[in-house]
Amino acid sequence: MEQWEYKTIKFKIGGFLGGKLDPNEFEDMLNQYGVQGWELISCFDTSKYQGESKDIISIFKRRTS
Repeated sequence: MEQWEYKTIKFKIGGFLGGKLDPNEFEDMLNQYGVQGWELISCFDTSKYQGESKDIISIFKRRTS
């Protein structure tokens, strides 16, 4: 039977009021987890303030040994 472990990462968005995502920095973070065997299964923004996002939540999974 396959077993999985899960990891939730909060990625802070920069800028004075938030809402400024550096796509290269975000992609680098995703690739770092990919190298470790983590697979991104969901990603969404949260903490809305006047229409601006403050965080991105990414959920990963990988098989346990």
